[in-house]
Amino acid sequence: MVTDLEKALIARLQRQLPIVARPFAILAGDLGVSEDEVIACVQGMKEKGYLRRIAAVLWHRTAGFEANGMGAWNVPDAKCRQIGEQMASFPEVTHCYQRPRFPGWRYNLYTMIHGHTREECRAVAGRIASSTGITDYDILFSTREFKKTSPVYYPE
Repeated sequence: MVTDLEKALIARLQRQLPIVARPFAILAGDLGVSEDEVIACVQGMKEKGYLRRIAAVLWHRTAGFEANGMGAWNVPDAKCRQIGEQMASFPEVTHCYQRPRFPGWRYNLYTMIHGHTREECRAVAGRIASSTGITDYDILFSTREFKKTSPVYYPE
């Protein structure tokens, strides 16, 4: 059962955190509790599986990364975890997912590669292929962005 403090904190964490040295102190003030209580609540939600992570979001287009290539890779199923971790270690890769194969579609591992140009993304994919030995891949480039929002679980 989600507590009232957890609900209030989730509602607050859905928004951008203040960019200050101690953002949880600001949240604590907003919620009328101590900073230690907020930190303990966040840790408790993580332990319960309510929260996976708190992360910074890079608005890549605003930062100048205009090219976004989804690398679709044909990786032996038994090696997906090992190869996926290796691919995810590249700084240009922001997401790495394993998905099922489908009839007519042999790819099962996907990497989102961000770059300033498509050529830069292709070069990163080439380095990934050289590093992993996975040479059966394709890159699907974004042409339009439709959504860039996070889910809202508890509206304020």
